[in-house]
Amino acid sequence: MPKAKVFVSLFFFITGALFITAQDVNVTGDWELTIQTPRGERTQQAHFEQDGENLTVTMEGRQGQIEAKGTVKGNKIEWSVTRETPRGEFTMTYTGTVEGDTMSGEVQMGDFGSGEWSAKRVK
Repeated sequence: MPKAKVFVSLFFFITGALFITAQDVNVTGDWELTIQTPRGERTQQAHFEQDGENLTVTMEGRQGQIEAKGTVKGNKIEWSVTRETPRGEFTMTYTGTVEGDTMSGEVQMGDFGSGEWSAKRVK
């Protein structure tokens, strides 16, 4: 019986620690975002506002500023940016993982394939 109590206690301790760690992810702030595209590396500034699992992203680019919505669930992040172009709407969907002051993942660039992205928090 004592082994069962130790096992149950250990289970709840580990589960609680994982839950607290997942809740500690907060990407609010300014980030430098680098995207690997078929035309080379592109770096831009982004500002993230996180409210629970809800995410608002403001990105600065060559076409100006654009706002996007997304989510943060545990250490997983996702958001989509839609721009109007002369050829119609173009949507880029970012998915990735947050690790402290860095994050990285993949961006789907409409019908033009995908690329890798990474970001680091600006201090």
